[in-house]
Amino acid sequence: MSDTNGRPAADGYEISTDPSRIDAARVHHWLSTDAYWALGRSRETQDRAIAGSLNFGAYETASGAQVAYARVITDHATFAWLCDVYVDRSARGKGLGTALVTAVRDHLAPLGVRRILLATHDAHGVYEKIGFTSLDKPEQWMALHFPGEDTRGE
Repeated sequence: MSDTNGRPAADGYEISTDPSRIDAARVHHWLSTDAYWALGRSRETQDRAIAGSLNFGAYETASGAQVAYARVITDHATFAWLCDVYVDRSARGKGLGTALVTAVRDHLAPLGVRRILLATHDAHGVYEKIGFTSLDKPEQWMALHFPGEDTRGE
């Protein structure tokens, strides 16, 4: 698997897949209080999601502080679901969202993953810059929804 540790991002930032660098408390706070799709998500649920996923963090190079996060659910061979993409409000407008999703794409491409899916209400332009498009045949896709705390936006 390709290594994404220390990949340069926007000036003064780097992206890493090193799980030990993820600030789980910060990620939980961001998502549960400021991300429309995860408002109210419990810390226990978020910790399980992090543990079962491929995680990407963007960090200030100087301080090491985490400023952005993305999570990928994948089999590392054929399919991936990109979710929980979040950039701290203080770090927005610096290209970190684009850099983070580009790092996800570049990390998964050599593995032979054929499709990366995501859902968004308001960031289509960010993802289109990286190559994402609307589904060609949305009528072929289905979803099974369970009632619970995480059904607001994904």
